[in-house]
Amino acid sequence: MSSPASFSDREKVVSKLPGWLRQNLRVRAAQCGIDIQAAVEQGIRDWCDLASTVQTIDTSGADSFATLLPPGQWEEFRQIAADRRVSLIQGLAQSVQLWLDANPAPDVARPEITRRIIVCNQKGGVGKTAITAGLGEALSEDSNALYPVRVAKALAQALRASEAQGDDTEPVDDPLDIENLPGPGLKVLLVDFDPQCHLTNQLGATPLPMNGDSLTNHMAGEPKGDLRDLIVSVDEDVFGGRLHLLPACNDAFLLDVRLSAVRAREAALERALAPLESDYDVIIVDCPPSLGLSMDAAAYYGRRRDAERAGQSGALIVVQAEDSSADAYELLTTQIDDLRGDLQIDIDYLGIVVNLYDSRRGYIATSSLQGWVDIKDPRVVGLIGDLKEQKEAVRVKRALLSYAPKSQQAVGMRALAREVL
Repeated sequence: MSSPASFSDREKVVSKLPGWLRQNLRVRAAQCGIDIQAAVEQGIRDWCDLASTVQTIDTSGADSFATLLPPGQWEEFRQIAADRRVSLIQGLAQSVQLWLDANPAPDVARPEITRRIIVCNQKGGVGKTAITAGLGEALSEDSNALYPVRVAKALAQALRASEAQGDDTEPVDDPLDIENLPGPGLKVLLVDFDPQCHLTNQLGATPLPMNGDSLTNHMAGEPKGDLRDLIVSVDEDVFGGRLHLLPACNDAFLLDVRLSAVRAREAALERALAPLESDYDVIIVDCPPSLGLSMDAAAYYGRRRDAERAGQSGALIVVQAEDSSADAYELLTTQIDDLRGDLQIDIDYLGIVVNLYDSRRGYIATSSLQGWVDIKDPRVVGLIGDLKEQKEAVRVKRALLSYAPKSQQAVGMRALAREVL
């Protein structure tokens, strides 16, 4: 098989393709990491080499399709199509379908051990819940569809851009590249571990009643049923049944008290969620702003297990670009480090997400962002702007990536998901 010609010496050709086939080509090329032009070139080459005709394709509704091919290939294709008494549109459609058949969609890469992500910070109001939801939504998007993703080739670019604008200037364009990429297609469980029930309410679910079953009951060793019966699906039309939520209950306000009487209380969350792990690729826990026993249990659940690679599970820390987040960060990391030492376990930091960022707030925002970037370990893996779409999604109780899938915040959540992956 000859290699595709370099793109610099190609010639532009224009024909037609039906919209469904063009979309399939875009998605499959992205899934396989192949340029569309190279895919079409290979499909035409294989079609020209066929010894027999192939099945006719419905090309009704075909509209303009342009691509770049090596010099001479289109003329050769035109001649072979004429010899076979096939229209150029039909021949091109058969060529594209031939390439699709030869390059099936890759299987979704599923982890051998369910990944457990603990979204945390002792300080309230930093947006842990929004990050939990956005990350889960991005991880569960369809692997057979394309979504705009901000490719974070250099977070420093965004930092430099923010430093270049003063308090009185308009925001500069996001300097990071945007690509259309397939969704990860993972099965995700979001766990609302906060008694305030913010995640449950934001996604339009109903908090569990105080007199019923709950995660708290299971952690305290007093279950009233199967935890699976409490789980609800999130926006099935958009996420295809891959995104689920374990709602919270106000009884979690009493969790620390109830855990104080539980044996091996640091493993209480793991004991409760372990039966669910075979159903999911990723479990994301939205932690309360607490340094109590519940946070110990969450951190322990995110520890690195035997045979699990470093960085697969662990703590994702959400902060803002302001001074009080730094104080809370120190309290949280001290607690996690103490737990590491006391129990002799490995708890990995998956990174820092700087949330609700707005460079127009001036020196405090930009210098604080620089401070987070300078930490290096854990590194900054996400920068999410303080924009209206997230607030609107919360108001209408919708998932952000369903409500505003092309917004800058949605694009940033997808970038975060790929950094965590």
